[in-house]
Amino acid sequence: MRRPLRQGGPGGGWDEVCALVAGDGACVVYAEVDDWVPADLGAASLAEDLGADHARLERMPASRNRDRFVAARLFLKSAAGAVLGAGPRELELAYKPGGRPYLRGIDQLDVGLSHTEGLLVVGLTRFGRIGVDTEPADRRMLELGTEAMACTPHELEALERVPAERRDRELVRLWTLKEAYSKAIGQGLRFRFTEFGFGPEDARVRMLRPDGTPGAGDEWSFHSWLVEDAYTVSAAVHDPDFGELRLTDPGSSAS
Repeated sequence: MRRPLRQGGPGGGWDEVCALVAGDGACVVYAEVDDWVPADLGAASLAEDLGADHARLERMPASRNRDRFVAARLFLKSAAGAVLGAGPRELELAYKPGGRPYLRGIDQLDVGLSHTEGLLVVGLTRFGRIGVDTEPADRRMLELGTEAMACTPHELEALERVPAERRDRELVRLWTLKEAYSKAIGQGLRFRFTEFGFGPEDARVRMLRPDGTPGAGDEWSFHSWLVEDAYTVSAAVHDPDFGELRLTDPGSSAS
């Protein structure tokens, strides 16, 4: 899978995103929150842009979380609309019981969404399912109990072999991969992260059982990248036909 594409604001073009989804079957794209936050969150037109999500917006107090909420949904609907050849207002964003977003009435495109701090990330695939997640690459996770909550015994052993100065970033990589997979299958944090793990970043990333043996087939591919030298972005992509999503560029698993 190719590296994530950077997208500008609403006025930017989507040709490269559309070409990747058409050719490779999937694409991850990211943007800055500030590029997608409307100048006036009280504008009447925003109700048409957000659809059912506008009711949620009206209940939210002014905050950076509210900005991200609006920006992320406008970004996702614009990206999906470009790929589908539809206007963003023609698409209705809905949610599965676990919170997983989907496009109501559309089964030819699956979507994933994540955001953190100033970054928005959207995943798109015309095969199977996709989940994406992002965190600040320098987020502190070690010695906060995260390892015990998020890692399998095999991963804990592997972490001990990572140089001390790189362990936090490695734990962020593992966490985002697990989030991405959990989102792809519609489980979110309800799926215990100690029940599955991932291999090292210097090889094709594979899902592993707690003891380190293979845990998923070739229908799943997993990827992590460092974007903007500041954020770790991970994606889990399911291709039930084992198609071209198994073809990855040489740097696709580097974070």
